[in-house]
Amino acid sequence: MKKTLCSLSALSSLFILSGLVTVQAGESASNETKLGWSTSAELGAITTSGNTKGTSITGKIDSKQELEQWSNDYTFSAFFKRDETEADDGQTLVETSAERYAASAKGGYKLNKDTARLFVFGSHVDDRFGAYTEYTTVAVGYGDELFKTDTMSLEGEIGPGYYRGKTDLEETENGMIVRSAATYRWQISESARFKQTLSLEYGEDNKRTIAESSLTAKINGRMQMKAAFLVQNDSKVPVGKKKTDTQTSLTFVYSF
Repeated sequence: MKKTLCSLSALSSLFILSGLVTVQAGESASNETKLGWSTSAELGAITTSGNTKGTSITGKIDSKQELEQWSNDYTFSAFFKRDETEADDGQTLVETSAERYAASAKGGYKLNKDTARLFVFGSHVDDRFGAYTEYTTVAVGYGDELFKTDTMSLEGEIGPGYYRGKTDLEETENGMIVRSAATYRWQISESARFKQTLSLEYGEDNKRTIAESSLTAKINGRMQMKAAFLVQNDSKVPVGKKKTDTQTSLTFVYSF
């Protein structure tokens, strides 16, 4: 396994070096990216009654900052679920069955063309009922746009990093990882777009994969409706916990 990690780290280093050579050739490319802040906030809630009573709330804030030399991304998300059940004696029992908070930040230093950059990434997750109650990742590396058309684009990044996780059994894990990620965007029409994200954090103890598929439809200039499906898989989890968690959501998104 250590040999595999070393090989992947070497591969990422070669990828970075090759990217640096490539961007030197594109030194004259112009920066057409609009500078400043762009932020979107989304919120969704589901309430059930009858035989099954409960409330689920999910929310997310995405913010992007474009500077002359830096492109920075910030994300915060939360998911909360509470169920109501009736005991044999007729009393109503209310219990929380899901509570998850996640935050991440990425700073990208722009190289000699607009799409190529060196990045620093950090994320932290608190998941009260997850296989890992805490999970922190930091990574550095190189990212670039792999292809782009009038309606589609694909971005990729790779680099070495470090993770620290705490399981629900209070056991702590940590070690070196190789982190890779990709983002695919498809502008289906003027009012609809599809987005697919995928990340893999490859470590000796655990391999964490996160994939999200989303479809967004514009309601008006700033308001959209978004349907998303999220899958998270850990290769190693404590006994009694499942390796894969999924979340399906329908939210309203406001951009400003």
